[in-house]
This record gives sequence, C-alpha cells and structure tokens, in this order.
Amino acid sequence: MNTPPSVTVTVTTTATLPLQAVRERLPSRNHLKGRQPEAAALAEVRALIGPAPHPRDLLIEHLHRLNDHYRGLFERHLVALAHEMRLSMVEVFEVASFYHHFQVLPDSATAPPLTVRVCDGLSCQMTGAHDLHQHLSEQLKGMSGAGAAVRLLATPCVGRCEQAPVAVVHQCPLPQASTKTVIDQVNLALAQAEQAQAAAKNVVSEFDIQNQPAAQHPPAQAAIEDIAPSHQPGVITGAAQACTVAPDFIDLALYRRAGGYTLATELAAGTRSHESVLVALENAGLRGLGGAGFPAGRKWRIVREQPAPRLMAVNIDEGEPGTFKDRTYLERDPHRFLEGLLVAAQVVGIQTCYIYLRDEYHGCRALLQAQINALQANPPCPLPKIELRRGAGAYICGEESAMIESLEGKRGEPRLRPPYIAQVGLFGRPTLEHNFETLFWVRDIVQRGPDWFTGFGRHGRTGLRSFSVSGRVREPGVKLAPAGITLRELVDEFCGGMAPGHTLYAYLPGGASGGIFPASLADVPLDFDTLQPHGGFIGSAAVIVLSQHDSARDAALAMMQFFAHESCGQCTPCRLGTDKAATLMAASIWDEATLNDLASTMMDASICGLGQAAPNPLLSVLRYFRHELTGDHTVLAAVDTVRKLA
Repeated sequence: MNTPPSVTVTVTTTATLPLQAVRERLPSRNHLKGRQPEAAALAEVRALIGPAPHPRDLLIEHLHRLNDHYRGLFERHLVALAHEMRLSMVEVFEVASFYHHFQVLPDSATAPPLTVRVCDGLSCQMTGAHDLHQHLSEQLKGMSGAGAAVRLLATPCVGRCEQAPVAVVHQCPLPQASTKTVIDQVNLALAQAEQAQAAAKNVVSEFDIQNQPAAQHPPAQAAIEDIAPSHQPGVITGAAQACTVAPDFIDLALYRRAGGYTLATELAAGTRSHESVLVALENAGLRGLGGAGFPAGRKWRIVREQPAPRLMAVNIDEGEPGTFKDRTYLERDPHRFLEGLLVAAQVVGIQTCYIYLRDEYHGCRALLQAQINALQANPPCPLPKIELRRGAGAYICGEESAMIESLEGKRGEPRLRPPYIAQVGLFGRPTLEHNFETLFWVRDIVQRGPDWFTGFGRHGRTGLRSFSVSGRVREPGVKLAPAGITLRELVDEFCGGMAPGHTLYAYLPGGASGGIFPASLADVPLDFDTLQPHGGFIGSAAVIVLSQHDSARDAALAMMQFFAHESCGQCTPCRLGTDKAATLMAASIWDEATLNDLASTMMDASICGLGQAAPNPLLSVLRYFRHELTGDHTVLAAVDTVRKLA
C-alpha cells in the first residue's frame, strides 16, 4: 500500500479589526464618484446653504433655496449640492425629481423668470379654470423677462377652493382670477424688475424678477381684536372674506393679553397636571382632524409610554382637494395652534417639534416663522426645539409616514407598518404625529372643559367640526358647525343656501377620497363613522357641492386623474391602477367589469390610504349615478328634485 505524503496545514488566525481600523486601511477618496463639481457651482451653492457639514434631513430645504434663487435646479448645482452634503448624485436627483415644485434643468437651459400656476382642482374647474388656462396660454405667449418666457402650469388644488378659480403668479395668489388680473400681475412683476434694472444699471436677473413685490405673497397685518373662532359654531369665512389673501391675525402680544399661553404656563409650573389634560381630551372625544380620526388622548398616552427622546411631527400639508381649514385658522390665529403644540410637548415629553407646512402656503410660512421667532424671543415657559419645514408639492406627504420620510429629506413614500410611527417614527424615534386643527382645539377643550366641546352636536353626534365648503353654494368658506350636521343644514344655515340658479345634485363629503353622494343622502349626519355605510367618509371635512349643471361622472374622473398624478409610484396597484382607471373612465362607455376589478385590487393591495381610497369616487358613480353612464343626468336630477318637493 502506498502511503500518501503528509500535508502540513498552517492556520493563521487574525484578530477581527475594528470597523474604524478597516476604514483607515482602505484607499482614501477625496471625492464621490461620477461627475465632479465645478468651482463656480460650488461657490454658488455654498453662498445659499452655508458651510458644511449639512445634515441629511436638510436636503429638501437646500433644494428649495436653489430652486427659489435660480428658478430651477440646474444639474451643476445638484452635483455641487451632492458634494457638499456627502451624498451620491442619485440620492439628490431622486429627491429633486420626486416633488412637483422642483424643476430639474440641464445647464444649457434658461429658467423661466416667472411661473404662473392655474389651479385645476374640482372647485376651480367648476368656475372656469380650464378656460382661464387656455386664455392665459394665448396671452402669455411672447411675454418674457431675463431672456426666458413666462411659464404656465396647470397645478393640483392650491388650498384656496373658496376663492375659485385661483391662479398663482410665482408666490402671489390671485383669488377669483381672470385672464386680465393674471396678465396685469405678470406685467407688474416684469415692470418692477425692469425698474430695478434701470436703477442698478445692471442686467436684470431671474432672482430680481421673482422677488418683486408683485410676485410675492403680501404680508399680513396684526388684528386689532380677537376673532375668537372657538367660542361657538359660526361662519369663520364667508362672502366678506371671499377675496382675502392676507387677513388680519392675532399676534403674540394680543394673544397673551387675551389669556393665551396660560395653560402652557400652568403645566410648566406644575399647577395643572398632565393627567388632567389627557382626561379632558379623552372625555371630549377629540379625534384626529386630518382625516384618520384616531382619538387624540389615546395617541398621547401611547407615545409618552415609549422611550425618550420623543419627537413630534405636525402635518399642515393639507393637500386634499377641497380642504383649506388649516390655512384659514393658521393665517388668523397661529398662537392657538402653537399653544396646543406646547401643551402636547409637555404632556408627552417631546424633545423637538417639526412642523411640515405645504409649499403653496407662502404667506402662512412667513407668518408662522415670524410668530415662532417672537415666541422664542419671549417664551412664556420652557420651549422644545421647533423647526418649520417646507413641503415641495406632493399630496402623498399628507400620509403620516410619507411626511416622516420627507422630513428626513427623502422621497415622500409611505412606510410599511408595523412598526407604527408612535414607536419608530422620525429618525427612528417614537413620534407624536398630529394634524394642525387637532392641536388648535387643545387649549379650549382643557380650559373650558370637555363638556363645552361635547355640548355641541346634532343627530346623536357630539363636538365641533370645521367644514371647508366650496362649489355651488352662495357663500363658500370655512364653517365651524356642530358635528353630525347634515349637508342640507350646512348649506342652508352656514352657506346662505345654494348659489343662484343652482339646485343641489350631489356632494363630496370628504374631498377627493371621501366618495360622491347624491342629493337623496343630503340628510345623513356628517361625522366620523356615519358615512361608511353609504360608501364614503368625512376625512378632513372637505365638502364640495355639485348642482344640476355638474356631472358626478366628470367629478369622479377628475379625482382619479388627480390620484394618478399624485401617486408616489411605490406600489404597483396604486401606480398602475389609478392611471388605468383614469383612462377607462375617460372613455364614452365604461368597462365596468375591469373598473370594479381595478378598484378591488387597489383597495386590497395598496400600501397606503391613497390607493386604498382612490376608487371611492368611481364606486360612488356606479352605485348612485348609474344614470349618468346611460342617460341625461340633468333631466333625471330635475325629476328627483320635483319628486322630493312633492
């Protein structure tokens, strides 16, 4: 037998190196891969965002600075921004391209000096927005400044439905806009830029044009007396405020003189207990007023049981078509909201509060930042850190986890849950997320007592609800009404009835996603949990009223087109379903079998509420307005009205 040769095996053991030691052994790289930043572009970016380092969550804020200054995001600036923030170009570009208000431009392009946006939300459509856009496209041809033509865009709801139709020249909103008022505003902004050029004897820049007073939201002035919107049901805005852009507001001094921040001061001093606040909110039955309706007191208890540090994220994105209540309250009484924020922060133990405000609310942003600065300069009690962040035109960021992603400087794509953001939210920390209006009512409920709040209500419901009412009513606006009020009562008692020449035909009780109800359901109480049996929900109480001159089918198509435009694209059922449904709904004859199949798939398989609720208007038409698919809805509506009167 042959014996195999012996083999000696030497085993060398190496101690595991610490991660930092491994990094030190790697070849050093002084720059990121890909296109390298130009010196001039780096200087321009640094002039706007300041010196490094820059936290990752400030990416969207920095993109806003560049977009505002240069009227677009040029590729050279994105490369420089990626370098300054130590991010890959892919990360920067994917965020910049996600949000509607950012325009990525090649370096060879010339940015438009002014952008004119015409709202194409349903309320604006009903008042002639499409015709306005068409006329402006003809009138704006050839109008230019700084070597580029004025840009015209159709844009989703801008949150001024009571002032329809609305156009926005750069950041200046024009209520009840006409071709003449828009052209006059554009001419004024361009003329002011030319005057600035002549005075400086220099070439006018895009920055000069966009920052002319005519292109800016006018500043608000302080009020001389308390409007006290929380005392009792009533009209918050109506015919008298139909064209108001910058209303009077309650500043810090006036708010303090009227007893403001007493509750926050008592909590800080220990003269009022945290538990008493929680009990008051629970006994009042206060629920989240952004749409979901989760009990506020229960949410506070859940978050404060989580380990510190805890954060707060306030949602003022308010992108639901037909909704404008948060803007209305914020631009009139900002400190009532801020006191609610401070109370929540003290009771829950919040370290930092992030306020996410939609980009369309330029006036609110300036006002709120000024009042936060005033509060920090003269605090009535110890304050948490408060940061005001700016959205960038994405309806999906109204969903709480998408808003969290956006606050972290990312694409606004909803997260899979669990874990819930109360446990793992902003920056991985337990997060209390709230809508603006929920916090707005905290002070009154605690100080007046829960019985004050529950003392309002109709038809077996309790509490107060703020309705954003637009469409075919005589006096659209925000109406503070008893919970459980019916649509018919709301229109007759708070809106001055239907507009002349219009008869109630249908209504949307909860904006784009809440469904469409016929006039025969105008006596159903409007509140949480009352509309689900009929195939809808109240959501943020965005009520859009349709008349015999409107079509529920057309309204449903407009809503589906909106959802297709605003889908984040993360999940296939929503991304493809909304687009396919909009195409099928635009056909003269509906393929009902396919539409029902799409609706079921979207509701069952979409990640978040956008895709899950998108089919509601479509299903409402199939359920209540089938006559519109086969006949003349105007005639049938008239017959239905006569039948009711008889």
